[in-house]
Amino acid sequence: MEAVKSPETAVVDTPVQVVPVRSRRLLRKFIDLPYRLYRGHPYWVPPLRRDVAETLSPRKNPFFEHGQIQPFVALDASGRVVGRIAAIINGMHLKKYNDGVGFFGFFECVSDFAVARALFDAAAEWLRAQGLQRMRGPTNPSLNDVAGLLVNGFDRAPSILMPYNPPYYADFLEQAGFERVMTMWAYYVHKKYLKTEKLERGVALVRRRNPTITLRTLDMRRFDEEARTVLDIYNEAWSENWGHVPMTENEFQHLARALKQVVDPELVLILEDEGYPIAFSLLLPNLNQALRHARNGRLFPFGLIKVLLAANLGAIYETRMPLMGIRKKYHGRGLDALLVLETIQRGKRRGYEACEMSWVLDTNKVLLNALNHLGAVVDKEYALFEKSL
Repeated sequence: MEAVKSPETAVVDTPVQVVPVRSRRLLRKFIDLPYRLYRGHPYWVPPLRRDVAETLSPRKNPFFEHGQIQPFVALDASGRVVGRIAAIINGMHLKKYNDGVGFFGFFECVSDFAVARALFDAAAEWLRAQGLQRMRGPTNPSLNDVAGLLVNGFDRAPSILMPYNPPYYADFLEQAGFERVMTMWAYYVHKKYLKTEKLERGVALVRRRNPTITLRTLDMRRFDEEARTVLDIYNEAWSENWGHVPMTENEFQHLARALKQVVDPELVLILEDEGYPIAFSLLLPNLNQALRHARNGRLFPFGLIKVLLAANLGAIYETRMPLMGIRKKYHGRGLDALLVLETIQRGKRRGYEACEMSWVLDTNKVLLNALNHLGAVVDKEYALFEKSL
């Protein structure tokens, strides 16, 4: 196994000062930090800077219609940024649960616990001042976005829209008094090791028992209407999942517009019962396999050429299934097996060799058992942490 390089470990000039980000200059430094920390790292995949900036923009991100994000940076004695964090209020979470939970996210830090502790304290103090009682994370900024802390699987690159971080982040959280509140798994399935015989027999039975249910793919000509259909199914299907927060229509449309640029309509499946949409699944090409070549997070002037070259040379041979949902009325009919098998078959026909199914909550025993029987293997482990304020 290849040794995993940790982010920057230079000695921090003390004392460390944590300040709120309230200027464009500090926001640029907040965004820039991970590109410096992970420079030369073999597995970290740089997100596009413009995407990070848009996520943090109240003008562009509809999360701010119900939530708040307060970024902080840690500065050493020389004024160098050595860490960052954001304190987050998720209005939709509080509306659904009314549990006094605030969040933290966008956490990055040099390998110095004193810096991490100062960042956690700043975020906690800000959330406490807003009347919140607990702090959970990381979410960037919500569970509907990139979320979770990598705690196992550091010697492999993350799939599209999944996080990466060094091992010591979990140690820092535990030292600061955080406890794990949820574990999430990423399963990896390769076409060489698929065991679909049992699944195929089950799906044949499902089809016989549900003769009115039909399957179709995404209609790009009606993309906005299709996106609203998927949102409606998603919010119903996921409503009882741990920590689920419904997406607003504006949040989903914002996500849909981003995915529209990369989605393969033949890999977005919709089940209908006599024309009524009842379930969906989404499979995405793992663009991280190409984006890793744009090391500074910028597509211009040369990053786009590198990404396109990588894509055309067959660098993208994996997919990720981030979402699948079935209306409650149709639970227990085996429709998830139908979607999984159809996704596998279509992915193979499109030339993809493997798929990451992520993430799966540790409480979802039915899906975990199904993936184990399918021949999928646990590839990475993620977690969410929480502490009292």
